[in-house]
Amino acid sequence: MMAKPASTRTRAAVFLETIKFSHTVFALPFALTGMVLAANGWPPAGTVFWIAAAMVGARTGAMGMNRVLDAAYDAKNPRTSERAIPKGLLSGGFVTAVSALSFGLLVFAASRLNTLCLILSPAAIGIVVIYSLTKRFTSLSHLVLGLSLALAPIGAWIAVRGDLSAVPLLLGAAVLLWVAGFDILYALQDIDFDRRTGLHSIPARLGSGAAVWISRLLHTGTVVLLAAVGIAAGRGWLYAAGVVTAGVLLAYEHSLVSPTDLSRLDTAFFNMNGWLSVAVFVFAIADLTFVGE
Repeated sequence: MMAKPASTRTRAAVFLETIKFSHTVFALPFALTGMVLAANGWPPAGTVFWIAAAMVGARTGAMGMNRVLDAAYDAKNPRTSERAIPKGLLSGGFVTAVSALSFGLLVFAASRLNTLCLILSPAAIGIVVIYSLTKRFTSLSHLVLGLSLALAPIGAWIAVRGDLSAVPLLLGAAVLLWVAGFDILYALQDIDFDRRTGLHSIPARLGSGAAVWISRLLHTGTVVLLAAVGIAAGRGWLYAAGVVTAGVLLAYEHSLVSPTDLSRLDTAFFNMNGWLSVAVFVFAIADLTFVGE
């Protein structure tokens, strides 16, 4: 039975829980890392503000549309059937409207940064929306999700410098592999459902054992690429310490999950990945502050 629709007073709270707003911590620190590397420190406060606004708008819109486009599947999946749209707490129309406003915030923030950001903002919206649809036809949907979050540090670099170079592209590639790797682990819990309903994922296609090994390889690539960022950007020992910390956190994440034991998946997924993104940013800004150019 569907629940009584949420009151206007509680809709905002329900929406923020629906899109897991607190998980913005995954992508925002990497955007800030791209920003401070581009500026060789902190850019003007206005730039920081509009980058953060663009990030919030992009992620809120992306997660909202993900919930709308996946609502029919969420209703059938025991793991997701209690989400707000399947339960009737929020309507698809309401979530779509808020998502559209969020994308509007992204475009406006981009216009306040520079022309290139504004020109590229529709492409960014297209990529983050298309992700939800890719699960219908390709097992490589994890990489599309990774690309969606990889846009954060690349976009932040463009926001500061108005151009591209090897550093943001390497950082974006590191984020792409990192996200794809942990999304593969998260998809382990839906193998049976995905196979029954025709949704595509690497675990559903190759099995849990192969999926775990692919995730490990992607995360190894993440560490290598983060190290390459430091070399390309001419960073020092504090940044290198951040790369080592990221590697340790990823190793610990994988120690918590096995093909036959997903009991600590939430800890691996939410806690370790949140700490990793924050750690990379903290060590990067520390290196820029105390080691310098």
